[in-house]
Amino acid sequence: MAATTATLRWVLQMHRDVPRAARFYVEGLDFSVNVCTLRWAELQSGPLKQARAYAHQQQRVYSSMVSFTVPDINSTVSKLMALGAELDGPIKYEIRGKVAALRCIDGHGH
Repeated sequence: MAATTATLRWVLQMHRDVPRAARFYVEGLDFSVNVCTLRWAELQSGPLKQARAYAHQQQRVYSSMVSFTVPDINSTVSKLMALGAELDGPIKYEIRGKVAALRCIDGHGH
């Protein structure tokens, strides 16, 4: 059965040194580690997953990203754009479903 509202999936932060950032949250805040490589870390804090991804020196860096699962991506994207969000590239068709990257009115990635 499809969700009827948006569900928070994870929060993503970009880092130049992913293992160091993961260690900070694990040792400093007792997060658990699901995955940790040089370019990607997935940490768990209760029910919330937090991801850390490598940010290349030349790569556009978002302050943070938040991922949601929504019942209808097309209507959600349209509604958010009408409220001032900007679509950051085309909607992608991934194995797990459609994915859209948007910047909210303050420029944060979603």
